[in-house]
Amino acid sequence: MRHTLTLLATATLAVTAAHADEGMWMPKQLPQISKALKAEGLALDSAALKDLTAFPMGAVVSLGGCTASFVSPQGLVVTNHHCAYGSLQFNSTPQRDLLKNGFYAATLADELPAAPGSRVFVTVDMRDVSAEILNARTRALAGKARTDAIEATEKQLVAACEADPGHRCNVYAFFGGLQYQLIKQLEIRDVRLVHAPAAGVGVFGGDADNWMWPRHTGDYSFYRAYVGADGKPADYSKDNKPYVPKYHLKLASSPLDAGDFVMVTGYPGRTNRHRLPREVAFTFGWEQPAVVKAMGESIDIIKAETAGRRDGEIKMAARMQGLQNYYKNRQGQQASYDNSDFLLRKTAAFDQLKAWVDASPERKARYGADVAATDALLTEREAISRKEYLLGFMMPAMLKAASQLYETAQQQARPDAERKSGYQERDLPRLRAAQQQLDRRYDEPSDKRLAAHFLAQYLAQPADTLNPAWLSALGLKAGQDEAGVRAQLDRLYDGSKLADNAARLAWMGKDAAAFQASDDSFVKAAVALYDDDQRRENRDKELAGKLQKAYAGTQQALIDFHASRGEAVYPDANSTLRISFGKVQGRDAGRDGETWTPFTTLRGIVAKHKGPDEAGGEFDAPANELAAIKARQYGDYYMKSLDSVPVNFLATLDTTGGNSGSPVLNKKGELVGLLFDGTLDAVISDWDFNPKAVRSICLDARYMLWQMSVVDKATRVLQEMGV
Repeated sequence: MRHTLTLLATATLAVTAAHADEGMWMPKQLPQISKALKAEGLALDSAALKDLTAFPMGAVVSLGGCTASFVSPQGLVVTNHHCAYGSLQFNSTPQRDLLKNGFYAATLADELPAAPGSRVFVTVDMRDVSAEILNARTRALAGKARTDAIEATEKQLVAACEADPGHRCNVYAFFGGLQYQLIKQLEIRDVRLVHAPAAGVGVFGGDADNWMWPRHTGDYSFYRAYVGADGKPADYSKDNKPYVPKYHLKLASSPLDAGDFVMVTGYPGRTNRHRLPREVAFTFGWEQPAVVKAMGESIDIIKAETAGRRDGEIKMAARMQGLQNYYKNRQGQQASYDNSDFLLRKTAAFDQLKAWVDASPERKARYGADVAATDALLTEREAISRKEYLLGFMMPAMLKAASQLYETAQQQARPDAERKSGYQERDLPRLRAAQQQLDRRYDEPSDKRLAAHFLAQYLAQPADTLNPAWLSALGLKAGQDEAGVRAQLDRLYDGSKLADNAARLAWMGKDAAAFQASDDSFVKAAVALYDDDQRRENRDKELAGKLQKAYAGTQQALIDFHASRGEAVYPDANSTLRISFGKVQGRDAGRDGETWTPFTTLRGIVAKHKGPDEAGGEFDAPANELAAIKARQYGDYYMKSLDSVPVNFLATLDTTGGNSGSPVLNKKGELVGLLFDGTLDAVISDWDFNPKAVRSICLDARYMLWQMSVVDKATRVLQEMGV
């Protein structure tokens, strides 16, 4: 995870080493740290946390990129505002601007369908399938054959698991493909928007405050999960009824304070603490700076193209949110890396591993070839990345849509078990939803300008490095400037009808021959690129198969090396359910004389407020909120030590992207807040964990409840939560 390897000693050393501020633990690992958890303050039996279907784990759900939790017996789900942002965006128009003004459904009938493809996933089972994935036959294979064999077994396991209707199953790799887990989740398909505060609360501070402290953001929203009349998952219908979860979280019965034990349960996305020195050097030495530069340019282009066009701003809002968040995060990572000795430490640790391997003929025979092969294979992967990284930025949205539609048609001609993962029958609703989302997330002027900008950059590279299939399919030439590219793109955009939602969706279900006969410009381009896409995909599968074997062997060497020293290892985050533990705690800000206190207050909102016309409107608190603060209408949420309502708090919780929306629980498993961010100087912890710096930023539940009761009058939702 965020450290190369956790130096967590087992048995008698566990209490000392398993300090709560490092570790995104798999539930099954909790017995290793049970003594430490009790010492830190956990009042629940840690063994109960192992059970994914019991309290409180059974109340925690995935949104497929964010985390959320049930907070009522009627399927009410709380998550971050930024996690529901796409649904607010999809339902917004300049005339009904939910992004700006917020949303509150006064009755069940007023609740709005979430964005197409929205899901609530409830984990019901997890089991180790390593022996089945890496069976004797597969272990004997290499290259693409190995990749295909792993994929085939995964599909068989998933198909058997999904024979239980209404469930979504996936196989996840741990430790670089050394271990595999099959995870089964109830897939709730009817998700509706219930409540979200105004932008002046939900995104107060905007990009300026993103990843910063002190923070004053009301980052919360509510969904509701619906099922059919039989209680089973179903597509949207007015006749559906709220889902009744087995468990839901209850609000804290005692106030949270500095030093209190807290834990967070959620679905953290990706960390890279087990990455090898070569990967660290490439990421921070070339790849990340290149991607950060491209993202910054994308942000500037979208801002320029949508300026003065609110409809364009709304259509590009979800993409801008993601770009700005990632851009600032990666800038923070890079700055921390550039001012650190991380690569030297990583290299020294890896040299220790290699020395341990070489010191024993038996270990050298077992691990030596894999360790050596990994370096060469990573070099090959790096060369491909350098050559092709711009492809993801320069592809027009409708060409991407056409390519997905054509691939779907190609795969539909095959038996379901032989189709590529991602294109089977189980995937068709997701593919259709992706096409539907474009109806409110496509702005042609922005898309065309982005494509022209990055295509011109690509064409400026040496001619012998360019992909001839791309040049031919798009009618471009090496060295062509942006004006020339734009002129050719005008012809491509004018020659396609895919921007029309009905016309685009009509391609779902058509066969490959229909695509090949089409004169739609983007469809023709997708057909022309198909053979090259398959060539590159097969090349990548060949490399992936070789790398899986070598990398998994290297990871086994790492685990065994640390085991020889009495140290346990937890896996990097991979979007599976994890638990982290910590305390409410501020920190030294790292600047002379500046200390971060653990809580912020309503006073900070007033101090930061600038109104709609200053600082890009990022610090524009609603007038009714400011009035309530001025009148000291604190309700039941006053904290005497702060002389205010607490807004956000810091905690020593080990989290990353995907944890957004995760419930923060107290020692009794009661809801005290929602995790929504980290601090900019510590985001490098995805790679290199520093317990002195790492803090997670959490929304205090008391601020959410104060806002809902005093400002937004969201009475129905509050009553449902037991307030």
